[in-house]
Amino acid sequence: MISTKNIISDIWEVPREWVFEHYLGLTERLSGQSVKIKSVFNISEKTPSLCVYLDDRGVYRFKDFSSGHCGDGLSLVENLFSLSSRGAASNKIVNDYNTFILNNDYSAIKEYKAQGKYQVHDYEMRHWNVYDQRYWMSFHIGSKILEKYNVVPLQYYTMRKVDEVGLAFDIKIDINFIYGYFKEDGSLYKIYQPKQKDKKFVKVKDYVQGSEQLTGAKYLLILSSLKDIMAFNKLGIKNIEAIAPDSENSLIPESFIKSAKIKYSKLLVMFDNDEPGLEAAKKYKIRYDLDYINLPMSKDLSDSVKDHGVDKVREALFPLLKKAL
Repeated sequence: MISTKNIISDIWEVPREWVFEHYLGLTERLSGQSVKIKSVFNISEKTPSLCVYLDDRGVYRFKDFSSGHCGDGLSLVENLFSLSSRGAASNKIVNDYNTFILNNDYSAIKEYKAQGKYQVHDYEMRHWNVYDQRYWMSFHIGSKILEKYNVVPLQYYTMRKVDEVGLAFDIKIDINFIYGYFKEDGSLYKIYQPKQKDKKFVKVKDYVQGSEQLTGAKYLLILSSLKDIMAFNKLGIKNIEAIAPDSENSLIPESFIKSAKIKYSKLLVMFDNDEPGLEAAKKYKIRYDLDYINLPMSKDLSDSVKDHGVDKVREALFPLLKKAL
């Protein structure tokens, strides 16, 4: 007799957490927690960069900082197996799940257990010192530009997590070279720790970096970071100003891009001079039809200024901008 144990035909009958557990080979059930593993799209990666997490609607999603891939379970399978569409990914998931449940017992989790996440809870500003000066001036970024973009050195910051019964757990980070990125209203949106290898940035809230400093030039350049924006300011190239997303792997909201296309004669993208940077720039071309350029110098614009100086970077970048605009 042919078994019809739990045979399903609709993708919505497949437990969403199973998709990530199965195709990522997770060793634990997803029950509300976040998980970080090495990228399945980049087998040479040495440090974990693929995150599986619950979004605001309580749905599991993933973000792979190594490759730039992100989305739901369908997106994971579509990219992982190079499938032609989400429909093809749906069919594969249904077939694989049916095969799996013929030989395994699997019960969907009815309710996720609330998992506290550490968030920035407190911080203390401090005065600038000679070490800060040496660091920022190596990129030719001085006090006036730092003040313009509301960059402030921090003495420490505290991360707090509240568990399911309301107990709070704090971690105080008190190290050298911590900088807070602030909005014009004084609210903190990001923490930058340039000397930390694994966690250089701590995101506090969504924000298009440099957006509050725009003055209405003719062209708009989308760079990869606030540090690149500040370095670009030193080049003194007229009629063009710059912004940056939260990171190369997060797209600037479509509403912002639509508004910018009305205000500016042209928008242009220039991200890091490496494979993830180029892949991120291509996403802006696909999603928003924005052209992109590549500066063939150091990894990013600020590193190029540090390594080669303002004049040489300007000489290399200006013809690329002129041709693209």
